[in-house]
Amino acid sequence: MSSTEAAPGVKPFEADANGMRPVEVHCHGFGDVDFSDFTRVDLTRLDKWCESEGVLALPTMYLHRDRLAEFEDFMRRYASMRKDGLLPHVPGVALEGPLLSHRGGTPTSTVWAPSRQEWERLAALGDHGLVYTVVSPDAYSPESVLQDDANLRTSDFSWIVPTLLAHGVRPALGHFTRDDPQRSADTVDAIVETAYRSEWNGTGVRVTTDHLFNDMPLNIRHAFRTERARKERDRIIESYDVPNWTLDNISEMAGPVPGAIIRQAVNCRIAACINFDGEHVDLALATRAVQLMGPRNAMIMTDRCDSARLGGRPLHHTGDNGLWYEENGVVAAGSQPLALHIANAKANGLSDEDIRFLTTRTAHRTFGIAAESAAVPAAA
Repeated sequence: MSSTEAAPGVKPFEADANGMRPVEVHCHGFGDVDFSDFTRVDLTRLDKWCESEGVLALPTMYLHRDRLAEFEDFMRRYASMRKDGLLPHVPGVALEGPLLSHRGGTPTSTVWAPSRQEWERLAALGDHGLVYTVVSPDAYSPESVLQDDANLRTSDFSWIVPTLLAHGVRPALGHFTRDDPQRSADTVDAIVETAYRSEWNGTGVRVTTDHLFNDMPLNIRHAFRTERARKERDRIIESYDVPNWTLDNISEMAGPVPGAIIRQAVNCRIAACINFDGEHVDLALATRAVQLMGPRNAMIMTDRCDSARLGGRPLHHTGDNGLWYEENGVVAAGSQPLALHIANAKANGLSDEDIRFLTTRTAHRTFGIAAESAAVPAAA
């Protein structure tokens, strides 16, 4: 980062009455730093940046298979600094992947199936502050891009999930295929059931998600990202009868996968992430999903990247929205600050109390973050 100050015009968030600060749950880069280039991340400067914005952050990284040892070194350094009280605003680290059924906006080389030994190494990093890793419930499906990875079937979710949770690493569900929505939804339920039958060496919620409605099979159009699409937006959204979505009909209306996630969230077995930038997902859909789940079971995620580079790839904007795109036109990340997500949530009828849960309280509960200074993860 070229500076440790927030962007011009950004007003730092204040801690709430309980000493809790908003949490950037899933973010890819602040300032000019690409978190996935973790060997070059200045953790002290990152903490100062977070302090200047009044937030806590869980930097989310992509991982190449041949850089696992470097990532282990990074996590040990992170844990040592946390133990010394040097990173009060960075209460954990997260991974997006590597077990993804399709790459979506992630670099191709960061989608891979760990061997059992590699899973054990990744899980062990929970002892150093790794709080979640995104996994695809469809990783083992016939449509998965991992079908030819020799390590894919050396393990399965019945072993992977308990192995992660034994060290306090949560599976975050995302990157679905679109070939068999009911199978995908059933796998969500099976993973959650496995998680809550497993030994849990952590506090908070055992399962989280990547962004709800993105990268999953749907019965609806979930976003209107171009000027042409936005001209059709009101008519299409009205046809969905969103105000009358219920827990009983959500799978029929939106699709089995969002239905499964929302019902598991209502049962307090998933803490679901959702964007409120109005670009990843339409705000009417995001708002209704939060109303169904309850704000206590949902977290706003920005998917934020401040610079035009992520995971070693150059990114660009289009003239239609603020999303970051790859060369091939695939969405790679968001760019809108948390303040804009909050403003959108308020404009769509969510109360200040709802937003305190969405930005702060749910994340603190989910990840076991203590007020003001997050609990320090144990370092070996």
